[in-house]
Amino acid sequence: MEAWRSFKTGDWCNEINVRDFINKNYTAYNGDASFLSGPTERTERVSARLKELLIAENEKGGVLDVDTEKVLSILSHKPGYVIKDDDIIVGLQTDEPLKRGVSPFAGFRNAVQACEAYGYKMSDKIKDEFTYRTTHNTGVFRAYTDTIKKARHAGILTGLPDAYARGRIIGDYRRIALYGMDYLIEQKKLDKKKLGEKDVLDEETIHLLEDLAKQLEFMNQLKIMALDYGFDISRPAENAREAVQWLYFGYLGAIKEQNGAANSIGRIAEFIDCYIQRDMEEGTLDESGAQELIDDLVVKLRLVRHLRTPEYNDLFAGDPVWVTCSLGGVTTDGKSMVSKSSFRFLQTLYNLGPSAEPNLTVLWAQALPQGFKDFCAQVSIDTDSIQYENDDVMRKDYGDDYAIACCVSTMKEGKQMQFFGARCNLAKVLLMALNGGKDEKEGSQIAPEGASFDEKPLDYNEVLEAYKKYLSWMARLYVNTMNIIHYMHDKYAYERLMMSLHDTDVERLMAFGISGMSVAVDSLSAIKYAKVTPVKDERGIITDFKTEGEFPKFGNDDDRVDEIAQWLTEFFYKELCKTPAYRNAKHTLSILTITSNVMYGKKTGATPDGRKAGEAFAPGANPMHGRDCEGALASLNSVAKLSYACCQDGISNTFSITPDALGTDDENRVEHLTTMLDGYFSQDAHHLNVNVLNRQKLIDAMNDPTLYPSLTIRVSGYAVNFNKLTREKQEEVIARTFHTAM
Repeated sequence: MEAWRSFKTGDWCNEINVRDFINKNYTAYNGDASFLSGPTERTERVSARLKELLIAENEKGGVLDVDTEKVLSILSHKPGYVIKDDDIIVGLQTDEPLKRGVSPFAGFRNAVQACEAYGYKMSDKIKDEFTYRTTHNTGVFRAYTDTIKKARHAGILTGLPDAYARGRIIGDYRRIALYGMDYLIEQKKLDKKKLGEKDVLDEETIHLLEDLAKQLEFMNQLKIMALDYGFDISRPAENAREAVQWLYFGYLGAIKEQNGAANSIGRIAEFIDCYIQRDMEEGTLDESGAQELIDDLVVKLRLVRHLRTPEYNDLFAGDPVWVTCSLGGVTTDGKSMVSKSSFRFLQTLYNLGPSAEPNLTVLWAQALPQGFKDFCAQVSIDTDSIQYENDDVMRKDYGDDYAIACCVSTMKEGKQMQFFGARCNLAKVLLMALNGGKDEKEGSQIAPEGASFDEKPLDYNEVLEAYKKYLSWMARLYVNTMNIIHYMHDKYAYERLMMSLHDTDVERLMAFGISGMSVAVDSLSAIKYAKVTPVKDERGIITDFKTEGEFPKFGNDDDRVDEIAQWLTEFFYKELCKTPAYRNAKHTLSILTITSNVMYGKKTGATPDGRKAGEAFAPGANPMHGRDCEGALASLNSVAKLSYACCQDGISNTFSITPDALGTDDENRVEHLTTMLDGYFSQDAHHLNVNVLNRQKLIDAMNDPTLYPSLTIRVSGYAVNFNKLTREKQEEVIARTFHTAM
């Protein structure tokens, strides 16, 4: 086959096996960044247009335009371009850049509210179409119990994808380039035929037969969408430009169909590099042209937008879409997977300027080439735009063809999918245990009634027993809530195209999460090592605490409190696993809060650790602001002790350090940062966001946004343009620990 000329053959030639293709055909690169090219004149023109669009969007309050006349779908809009004659990689969600589409399948009322929030009115045509249609949101609230509704309202369960699309599903878009759509469609038809021939068509088989019918419908629609742009993706890609274009068409179709919370693009650099390397060997592409391809793809990814409500933005500030792109890593037999295209994706942060999207994620391994490690560190120091995850830890369970969804979640590409489920507030569960199942803010009985603790010094063992009881109850409620959500999402807002780019026999993961971890841990530490006396109000509800004496705080490499953190996460995970998950999904857990740590704090009363009512939580697995006072390494060591085995959905750690703490010049800073990353990840730590900047720079940017219009920072599993955060969230970021010494 002409499309596969010169490629080394293998199992991938006879079955859908992208991993085998990559492992046999990518070219490992062990050098430094000196080969990279800057932007071409064409790239500079497109980049200038991109900046104009982003400025205009910002001036209009964050939304440039909304098409309220039609429902966004794969074939809803005519082809759109940034600059038609200059676009190398083509395709937009609608017919114009940054024009947002309406996607009411997850929640019709949400879509109406999102339009109105930005001064638009949804057309009567769409309203009439959805009058008799059941959406995901409607189905969920039909099935929710009163207790689930109470827990949701109180903020014990928060950020649930019950009013918006779930996201966190990574289609294997590489399959389109390697095999072409006709072959993929043929394989899905065969799978459907085999299922239909089973002797017993049980409930799960019938469910899957319908899934496959939906998938096939949208696979054919994707071919039509590509033809509208003048491309025939029924066949495999024949060169690097087509490989990137075919892959991007798959991603574009997916995000036109679904406005999920996070739609990652996967692990694509080494796949693309196979085609780039072949074109270079054939003399049809040079380094400048290769970089230009990647630059133009990234321009399109920076234009991805979904229409969201203000309430959604309260949860996930900065208008993120989490186009997470995974780079680097090592094969299962120890060979570096870094190619020149791994460098090229990072180079876009120089050629196009820093940006929150795509969410560039480096899979860090001890065996990565030093040249790549050094370049990553330099990019972090210069742009604060990338995050790191521990490939040596993840590879043991997920092999060498996994990718990161959203922020820190791992999935085997095309082999696994995820049912995403936001957060359970563990600090609030502790307060509920102290109040006998009542909410400390409204006083309502949410959990089963228990004894409320008296206004006398708390006994640690008694508190722990009560906490265990309510954690167990909470875990059951959480799993049952998630089961309802994902049953309804499959029924009313199924991701037809994304799921078509998975194996039919896909493994499902149920992704639970916790917030307030360090607050709960420090509170337990205070009860154990200091003297904590509850204070009740006139209702008899504990609303405050008198804490006397010192106690160890999480983030200072002190086993007395760090072991409480280990116990808490492991205990809650095991309790979650006791309740079966929808479609036999495997339970996973994350410690991650995005920027919603501010909102979670607002929902939570005063806690025994001295935190005041309404005060923001620390993000993710971070120590509370300012409490990690023993230096950067001690803070990292505490987080590194948390077990990835029970937190396979991710342990998010957002780390800020001043440039001077890393050294006096760039060379020293690069060396010290790479050494720090090696040391941190050698302890089996999972994740690290890296910000290298001074607090004063953020203060200046907050007070005068024109000083740093493109300032990008890592916040909690993702990056944002600092100026897109509300002032409240900016102030919370500024209040975090900035390490001034190692």
